[in-house]
Amino acid sequence: MSETAASYSIDSRATRFAPPEPVMPAQDAAAVLAEPLAPARPPASTQSPTTGPTQSPITAPPVDPEPLARELTIAEPLPVAAPPAPARTGIRGLLGTVGIRLAPGPAEQADRDAAARLARDEAVIRQATWTRAVSVLVANRKGGVGKTPVALLLGGALASVRGGSVCVLEVSDDPGALSFRAEGSPANGLGELIEAVERVSTAGQLAGYTAPQTSFASVIGSVRDRRALSRDDVVALSGVIDSFYGMRIMDSGNQTSSSAFAGALDTADALVVPVLESGDAVFEAVSMLERLRERGGHHAELAERAIILRLTDGRPVHPQASERIDRVIARAGAAQVFSVPYDAHIAERGELSLGRLAPQTYRVFAAAAASIVSSVRIPVG
Repeated sequence: MSETAASYSIDSRATRFAPPEPVMPAQDAAAVLAEPLAPARPPASTQSPTTGPTQSPITAPPVDPEPLARELTIAEPLPVAAPPAPARTGIRGLLGTVGIRLAPGPAEQADRDAAARLARDEAVIRQATWTRAVSVLVANRKGGVGKTPVALLLGGALASVRGGSVCVLEVSDDPGALSFRAEGSPANGLGELIEAVERVSTAGQLAGYTAPQTSFASVIGSVRDRRALSRDDVVALSGVIDSFYGMRIMDSGNQTSSSAFAGALDTADALVVPVLESGDAVFEAVSMLERLRERGGHHAELAERAIILRLTDGRPVHPQASERIDRVIARAGAAQVFSVPYDAHIAERGELSLGRLAPQTYRVFAAAAASIVSSVRIPVG
């Protein structure tokens, strides 16, 4: 599941070779996560497997070699694959400067593979187009699992590659931490925009309520106390924002039964579910996806195409607990799962800047963003 070079993993629920496992119900997930943990023990020594019972060989009918020989006859020589570019770093690269050209070592080759994967992901992000603005909802019923950082960093990754036209919007019932985690200190924000939304008719007017980011994303969060959001507020805000931005990333709250969350769901084209390495965060995510599937229609479609971002805050996790979380996430029914490595910049819980992420962390968010834009299906007409 993991890709060491890129420091992230992608788990696809639909593969060509095997049918997906059945989705684990929330009560089963709770039972798995609640099992008592065994004391951690060092790994047992490796033993050779025993030899199983012998089986009779399968006898195939004789094959006429003449047709096969004619089929395998090559009229023209096969093209020779180009050798990899010579090493440029380390002792191998140093030897190249004196005329001794060597292939790159494992570490350099891993870096090249990661760079190639990142280039492909960024091309997908850059070239994605739709016939209207699209929106992504970041949600989990559990608080403190990284919804706001994920919304900011996903929006930043999308905006940095697409050259802007991405707005990160707070859609929580009460004021959240979006403005606090974003760059800048705007004079106006979400509360002021709610009161003026019907009068905003130009991009310049809307810009007065945003916090521009170095990633080229725009953030609209609460800069002071405001009234609670309703479904109608979210729908009205989305309509105005979608008139001037190509993508809208929504940072939601913890009350998935609220009116504001209903508006966010109804205006979303994709769903991203952040989880931490903890049983309660994973259980709440599984429960939310299960409820969405039960509703059917658009909500069920969001759940089926949901993408899980698995984060870590650096705290140690019992190996047995981690294995149980693996099992529950694998059977949560998400379309893909991305593992985000520990990043000190995110763990600081302060202002977030896309450019301060570790390279491997940025690659994960770029891969997740590419998966998101690939999953959005907007019918023409």
